[in-house]
Amino acid sequence: ARPNLGTQAAKMMATLRLAVACAALLAAPTLATKTSIMGGPLQLCSKPGMALTGFTRDGHCQDQGDDDAGSHHICIQMKEDFCTVTGQPNWCTSKMPCMGQTGTCPIGNWCVCQWAFARYIQMAGGCDSIVDLQCDATNMAALKAYEAHAAEEPSLQTAL
Repeated sequence: ARPNLGTQAAKMMATLRLAVACAALLAAPTLATKTSIMGGPLQLCSKPGMALTGFTRDGHCQDQGDDDAGSHHICIQMKEDFCTVTGQPNWCTSKMPCMGQTGTCPIGNWCVCQWAFARYIQMAGGCDSIVDLQCDATNMAALKAYEAHAAEEPSLQTAL
């Protein structure tokens, strides 16, 4: 007997719909984290001519779930003193692979650890003494984390 092409096509369409639904469900948590602190879509932190930033090195201050213990969600215009003020090795003046071109570029805007950024504000003497925050490229996940932990950590209250 010859297979019924209508039944096979219906099965293929049902399988395709199921695959699309599964992909949408798997992507939903990732999409939810791609909002800026301004409430709009998370913009690129890196710009052409700058080193490519982001935990995933895609130019965005985002991670892929719980894989980024440092929570590199804050996009700032990097200053040389960030590393020394936060007690990190001096990677702030390094050159790294460029965004959209071959070779290496200086760090311009950079996704920094939200916890180090809170310390940076506190150690530098407040918001007026720090680098420029790139709000449209700063992940809402940082604000939510600050709000969730501000009562127990004074440096986070300053960051809010």
